[in-house]
Amino acid sequence: MKITIGAVTRGGTSRAYKTGNWRDRRPVIDAEKCKGCDICREVCPDSSVYVQAGVYTINYDFCKGCGLCAHECPAGCIRMIPEEK
Repeated sequence: MKITIGAVTRGGTSRAYKTGNWRDRRPVIDAEKCKGCDICREVCPDSSVYVQAGVYTINYDFCKGCGLCAHECPAGCIRMIPEEK
């Protein structure tokens, strides 16, 4: 007998569900101010911050706009702006 708890029926399915449309604010990174400390990537609960070609980028498909990255950034290079719907 297969037991299912909640809405998850098999492992690894979260990548198929884009959850970024929940947010009302989104983080924007000022690449010129960024010191590359990696704190934003470490604190992101959704693993939405990543580094591509040495530049920190946000995957808005999964970012829920919690603002942890902006709050913890010691360089102050991430700001939260209202989401455009």
